[in-house]
Amino acid sequence: MPEPISWALAWPYFLAAFAFGYLLGSIPFGVLLTRLTGAGDLRTIGSGNIGATNVLRTGRKGLAALTLLGDAAKGAAAVLIAAHWGADMVVFAALGAFLGHLFPVWLKFRGGKGVATYLGILIAVAWPGALVFAVVWLAVAFLSRYSSLAALLATLATVVFLFVFSRQQWGELFLVLTVLSWAKHWQNIARLATGRESKIGARQ
Repeated sequence: MPEPISWALAWPYFLAAFAFGYLLGSIPFGVLLTRLTGAGDLRTIGSGNIGATNVLRTGRKGLAALTLLGDAAKGAAAVLIAAHWGADMVVFAALGAFLGHLFPVWLKFRGGKGVATYLGILIAVAWPGALVFAVVWLAVAFLSRYSSLAALLATLATVVFLFVFSRQQWGELFLVLTVLSWAKHWQNIARLATGRESKIGARQ
């Protein structure tokens, strides 16, 4: 695609990238996998979240791993495909994929918290940031056994790393994604503050 010379010419391409990313991000792997394997409706299990952590509460570790991979892959795929048309297209596709997971059209806009999709996008645009995310997540999860706390601190560390060591554009993108993710974690934050948050592997 030629370099856009004005917003008026560019916005249809940006809208297309966002819509593509949104539809891809809306695929609810956790819900689909638990239904296909007879594990029930994930939205009625545990916390009701559609992500890998709640799938783990079914006792099906393999399904949880597949959900994590699927949710990460859809974010990475949206970015890698959009990258053929430039960094600006990547930003819109990434934002679309993340919002698609948070507010999937197929589930009446009641989605997950976006941690795996966040990570997939991060791997695709700035893999060193993904290493930072993984190290912080694993360390916090090991020490606290709280998946939500690990995700919150890992996303925060990622934003700091990207602003200091990577392109400002990626730092700005992941600042927006982090704010959205923290907003979706508001109930977890409240439970962490009162000591009522469930730990990794616990059934609710």
